[in-house]
Amino acid sequence: MRLRQIALVGHDLAACEADIRAILGLDYAYDDPGVGAFGLKNAVFPIGETFLEVVSPKQEGTTAGRLLQKRGGDGGYMAIFQVHDIEPARDRIEAAGARTVARYDRDNGVRMSHIHPRDIGAAIVSVDQMPTWEHWEWGGEVWRENLRTDVSTAITGVELQGDDPEALARRWGEILGFAPVKTGAGWRIDLPDGGEIRFVVATDGRGEGLGRFDVAVKDPDAVRAVAKARGKLEGDDVILSGTRVRLVQA
Repeated sequence: MRLRQIALVGHDLAACEADIRAILGLDYAYDDPGVGAFGLKNAVFPIGETFLEVVSPKQEGTTAGRLLQKRGGDGGYMAIFQVHDIEPARDRIEAAGARTVARYDRDNGVRMSHIHPRDIGAAIVSVDQMPTWEHWEWGGEVWRENLRTDVSTAITGVELQGDDPEALARRWGEILGFAPVKTGAGWRIDLPDGGEIRFVVATDGRGEGLGRFDVAVKDPDAVRAVAKARGKLEGDDVILSGTRVRLVQA
């Protein structure tokens, strides 16, 4: 299993896109028509072999729209994990008593299961299998031809926050199949094929949710300078679509 994609939610998709392009140095985004089934529009940016997505509601009554209201604005939305074989993952989801809110098994070998956020906590989680390990359906057909890595090279981690990070970590571990370990600031799950999942106490007044993710960049100071000029820097963290971004040295 590896962390392959992070999704954020924003009221103004164009503004969120502009910040991502300017701050992370990306110039290509895929507009996935498939999210229309969920009442959304989106943009998916490749960052190395990982992906950053922003979704925005285009109609009333969407899960994303309710999250915008619940958490008081733009923020983290979803974490997507890739596996070599989805069947054991689906067995764990069922054994843990977690509901699957969307399930696809396409003829091209793409298979996915979305877990109900109430049954795992803090975010919508999807576990996906692709026809090959390198393929990523949600990035479109030409993402490799438009890949830029001169500024940003990968998403390397995600941080979930809540009132009880230990319980949250143990629930995620039960469903994903990895035991969390205690750290100084909370709990952590290290994924064998790339990426870490952290669990910390919510301190920003926004409650449980996906509060931060990590991006490896070649020059963190330069990225922070661009973010500061755009009013998108808080301490050492960049702010993208209401979500803190921890910059790590590539």
